[in-house]
Amino acid sequence: MDRTSYPTDLTDCQWRLIEPHVPRPKPGGRSAKYTRREVVNAILYQTRNGCVWRALPHDLPGYRIVFHYFRAWQADGTWDTVHDALRAKVRRAAGRRPKPSAAVVDSQTVKGTEFSAPNGYDGGEKGRGRKRFVAVDTLGLLWALMVVPADTQDRAGGPVLMDKLRAAVKRLKVVWGDTHFDTALAHGWVRWGWVGLVVRKVAGQVGFLVRPKRWVVERTFAWLGRSRRLSKEYERTTESSEAFIKVAMIHLMVRRLRR
Repeated sequence: MDRTSYPTDLTDCQWRLIEPHVPRPKPGGRSAKYTRREVVNAILYQTRNGCVWRALPHDLPGYRIVFHYFRAWQADGTWDTVHDALRAKVRRAAGRRPKPSAAVVDSQTVKGTEFSAPNGYDGGEKGRGRKRFVAVDTLGLLWALMVVPADTQDRAGGPVLMDKLRAAVKRLKVVWGDTHFDTALAHGWVRWGWVGLVVRKVAGQVGFLVRPKRWVVERTFAWLGRSRRLSKEYERTTESSEAFIKVAMIHLMVRRLRR
């Protein structure tokens, strides 16, 4: 790497964790101009700093190449593969089994832009944009994700999120959620026998207050908020939004494993 490093660049140890899961260049034809590591570094820079694609620094690979690989690895499931492999390593490093027995679910409304369509109006948050439904384990790691228009109610989107969670984890026993997820928690109990626990607000509560288990998923949202690309919904498709969320989690986990 013949350039000054950026804070988002992967170290040699961090790249060795990711490299086995990144597709290698196809045989034949001319050799690749940029290494896969440099392309990943550029995508991490983009996610963390939030610039437009054309504004990537000139000492990183060209923005057209970086965007091409971001979309290609989104389409072929590379981001999912890297994310899931690192998540298992983080859980093992914490002395946990690869798959959890408990989860926490929640949603977050994020303002959109004129490019992010479809959008919707969230009457509770009084804003137009998209809503991120997530299910995390007790370490705050992502197990199910869904980005939808903000006018999707938690009671409608929650059961869909639970179906995604069930597809990822079969051994769940307990799921926590707030009062808006009561339908989703009942859905999990009826279909798979999961115990759904509603974490209610304290009477007279104004603003944020740390609540048992709910703070775990709120912390995950705070982790995502460190990436400026995720501060608003800039993506034209919800699939790209989900991919950027997974890239942000990949960066967080690889740093946790190899600081």
